[in-house]
Amino acid sequence: MTVERLIHLAVGTASSLRRRDERGLSQSTENVILLVGAVAIAITVIGLVTRFVTQNLVLTP
Repeated sequence: MTVERLIHLAVGTASSLRRRDERGLSQSTENVILLVGAVAIAITVIGLVTRFVTQNLVLTP
């Protein structure tokens, strides 16, 4: 094996290790969007239930 072949092998291996997986960013973005949506729905439901209970609360002295 020549030095030139070793250099090519090292450069090829290094460049293949640094290759990015493009699906990772879209998967992370999808997870964030779903999480934000779930939190928004939870806050809305909690707010509606709180408002309903507060409006229908009957205080008897």
